[in-house]
Amino acid sequence: MTATQTLEKQIARFAPVEIAVPDGALAGAELDVLKHIIQAAQAMDTLFMEQVWTGNPALFAKLSSDTSPEGRARRHYFVINKGPWSRLDHNQTFLPAEFGVPEKPGQANYYPADATKEEVDVWIGSLKGEAKAQATGFFTVIRRDAGRKLIAVPYSVEYKDKLAPAAEHLRQAAALTAQPTLRKFLELRAKAFQTNDYFDSDMAWMELDAPIEPTIGPYETYEDEWFGYKAAFEAFVTLRDDAETKKLGVFGSHLQGLENALPIDPKFRNPKLGALAPIRVVNVIFTAGDGNRGVQTAAFNLPNDDRVISQKGSKRVMLKNVQEAKFQKVLVPISGVALNATDRSKVSFEAFFTHILMHELMHGLGPHQIQGGTAVRLALKDTYSALEEAKADISGLWALQQLADQGVVSTQIAETMYTTFLASSFRSIRFGITEAHGKGIALQLNYLLDKGGFTVNADGTFGVDNTKIKDAVAGLTRELMTLQATGDYAGAQAMLKSMVVIRPEVQRVLDKLTSVPVDIEPNFVTARKLLER
Repeated sequence: MTATQTLEKQIARFAPVEIAVPDGALAGAELDVLKHIIQAAQAMDTLFMEQVWTGNPALFAKLSSDTSPEGRARRHYFVINKGPWSRLDHNQTFLPAEFGVPEKPGQANYYPADATKEEVDVWIGSLKGEAKAQATGFFTVIRRDAGRKLIAVPYSVEYKDKLAPAAEHLRQAAALTAQPTLRKFLELRAKAFQTNDYFDSDMAWMELDAPIEPTIGPYETYEDEWFGYKAAFEAFVTLRDDAETKKLGVFGSHLQGLENALPIDPKFRNPKLGALAPIRVVNVIFTAGDGNRGVQTAAFNLPNDDRVISQKGSKRVMLKNVQEAKFQKVLVPISGVALNATDRSKVSFEAFFTHILMHELMHGLGPHQIQGGTAVRLALKDTYSALEEAKADISGLWALQQLADQGVVSTQIAETMYTTFLASSFRSIRFGITEAHGKGIALQLNYLLDKGGFTVNADGTFGVDNTKIKDAVAGLTRELMTLQATGDYAGAQAMLKSMVVIRPEVQRVLDKLTSVPVDIEPNFVTARKLLER
């Protein structure tokens, strides 16, 4: 097999899908406003690539200059991964040695390339007050000054040349829109790009009530594999689906009841959650940056600023057209291979869609601070992202069972949620266990196998033991939330080390899935039409 054929085989794991909204859905949207927001969002791709690795911009330019079939394939896969490392293959580089690509740096480009994790950790430990808050904050990079001492540099300074034009597009969109809450968010987010203070614009994003639902800025911290402190730039330009949003809004009223029933020591529960969490079902027009690299985001729960969460809660955004594509192109074919004949008939989009919603809702439940007021994110450091994703997954399944028992969710969801989750576990573990979601799903799959909730049949397919699955789900929810509540970093490390593995029986199924796409590669048809106006 030639190098080009190998690359094409890797690319084929992402099924091309047209991501569009019907022309009728745009009738009430402000097309020029959307165009400016998309143009601002495009800058997030450039910013994110720079955050992933300092060598990315030059390498991308080099790959773009090679118009041979092999050159085009290299550039294509680079764009999918936002860098020269295959995110589905344990971050192995897909470029030959002459390109001089190093191992994917765990510090990304958030910390000096010549620094060690230990050096930075000791430096952070020596700081106090505002200096420490800046060093561990979402919106700074760590650099060396003229005397080679470590310093925190605001994103607004580090990325000024790229944030300025993005801010200008947001201001132009704000000037054109007739939607007051959208105008307020766009103006404040443009200001935040220049001041590095995102609080006011995050508050405005929580209050956003408009047909156009944009999310743009630095948010998730997965790329910072050293400490999980630094936020990556991303963008989601979407249109709200009012009918589906109304249908799912009922779940928000059950959050306090779910919190009160969590299977953990009552002292770890929150007797009063923040404001009611908004839920938005949207259809994607365009995504960029950390929102469009490797495996596509199906939903998200933002912002991550604890100050905003304490006052406004956090917003759960469901990307419906993306989820539909994933279900049809990936999950249905997987269920035909991974599940036994009885269980594969119990896989439904409704259960898939609703569990993703519960995953996002459960990010807001459970412990967020340990005793003394330290954020769980800071206490668990590099283990936090994987454990938090596992917590949201498994407690989301636990929560669905609670709501099923109360008659809140449909009978169809109650009858298909465990088998759908099992099939989806094979979908997610194929993302690779070097990534937070992949680590989290490996942990869950192995735990549920150990507890007998999931079983392996004689023919190598998997099934659900309905007599054991409920207790197993509640048990893992308890263990993960207790680790978070106590800030048990050593315990978190030990759990990840022992449980984040791909066992032989799981690998045998994965080996049979080589012809099934791992995820989708979006072709943003509607966005392209808007940009061509």
